[in-house]
Amino acid sequence: MILSELLKVIEPIEVIGETNKEIKGLHFDSRKIGEGDLFVAQVGTAVDGHTFIDGCVEKGAAAVVLSDRAFMHDAKDVTYILVENTDKALGLLASKWFGEPSKALTLVGVTGTNGKTTIATLLYKLVRALGHKAGLLSTVVNYIEDEAVAATHTTPDAIELNGLLRRMVDAGCEYAFMEVSSHAIAQERIAGLDFDGALFTNLTRDHIDYHKTFDNYRDTKKRLFDGLKKSAFAVTNKDDKNGLVMTQNCKAEVKTYSTRSLADYKAQILEEGFEGMMLNINGKEVFVPLVGRFNVSNLLCIYGAALCLGFEELEVLRVLSTLKPVNGRFETIRSPKGWTAIIDYAHTPDAVDNVISTIREIIDGQKSKVESRKPRLITVIGCGGNRDKGKRPMMAQIAKRGSEQLILTSDNPRDEEPAAILNDMKAGLTEEELRSTLVIEDREAAIQTACTLAQKGDVILVAGKGHEDYQIIKGVKHHFDDHEIVRRYL
Repeated sequence: MILSELLKVIEPIEVIGETNKEIKGLHFDSRKIGEGDLFVAQVGTAVDGHTFIDGCVEKGAAAVVLSDRAFMHDAKDVTYILVENTDKALGLLASKWFGEPSKALTLVGVTGTNGKTTIATLLYKLVRALGHKAGLLSTVVNYIEDEAVAATHTTPDAIELNGLLRRMVDAGCEYAFMEVSSHAIAQERIAGLDFDGALFTNLTRDHIDYHKTFDNYRDTKKRLFDGLKKSAFAVTNKDDKNGLVMTQNCKAEVKTYSTRSLADYKAQILEEGFEGMMLNINGKEVFVPLVGRFNVSNLLCIYGAALCLGFEELEVLRVLSTLKPVNGRFETIRSPKGWTAIIDYAHTPDAVDNVISTIREIIDGQKSKVESRKPRLITVIGCGGNRDKGKRPMMAQIAKRGSEQLILTSDNPRDEEPAAILNDMKAGLTEEELRSTLVIEDREAAIQTACTLAQKGDVILVAGKGHEDYQIIKGVKHHFDDHEIVRRYL
């Protein structure tokens, strides 16, 4: 592609050098630069890409996009393009480089603290079940129709993201559903994308280590809705106090969903068990194989989005009744001994509270079915390292309050000492609570202990990792799957 064509989308502050030249590749990773490529120097949190510019020039880069004038030079063979924000420039350039694939798709973004994966994944499955080709970009796995592509981030970098969207278009996809993380919005990874719809789930404490304040976190999420075009739609959770904040000043058509108040899309639970729920959705009854009030909200969001996309209501409800839980999201494993294990990705205070509340409602409602004893909830939980430390005592406190037996253990310690993370969690408990809490650093041993303690009617919640099949310890990734460990000790 000719450089002058690429530059039309970024409005440079200044250009030094020739723009009528062929660009062979687009990269932000200096290690991938080759002869004739365009290098975009991003200012990262740990490394500044500007320091790699000279090396890229030596490797044959034809042009460099940068935001620091000090790195601009008069050079015969290299073109320097000065911009205000190289992150945003990369997003716009990536979209242009791949032929603006988002414009050829009906693209729907899902943002919020919890529920993004479930909503995006089930929307993808629903649309395909209705006979349309679709793609998915999610935390668990990406899909181009039925081709699985490994996911490394909730939202990929701008080049990978647009490359995947291009592959979706080439595969004949009509729709694409993607999780949009706050990091992706803040880092402009979605710059240049043409969203036809945006969905909001909820907002609770998460990523404060990155955003510094809750207000910054909230306002970052809001930017997805601020950027919607007039012909797009927004579906927001009225039960969350930030739901209507998200859609303030939104040019798109706004729809709301709620389990508690008047809204465009409403639902109530008629019956509930570990196998699923009977719901009343906008006056129509439907059984769904998902559990929990949080999943009622997720399903309402999916239902509302599907109607906004123009699908027929009864067909949408029919498909909703067939959708299974997403890997690692309230997955149920039954023991031959009569106890139940729940594997869930819950890794924020709100998510832990939601899952525990759901389990409590079900087992408390089943007391009469268990002979001579009250079913117990045994919770196994840890917190990840190198992440928001402030939520650790909160998660331990919530888990202790809702469980008959709490086992604190390791999650992904990353570069931190597991014992230090556990001490942060223990700080949320009183001396009396600590005396009845087990602290087992080894996660497998913690799960084994829970399985040993469980009796008929009990429920074990293994929280925090869900779909993840690894542990990161001192920078090394080790295979570890909660599902495998639970089944080992059934």
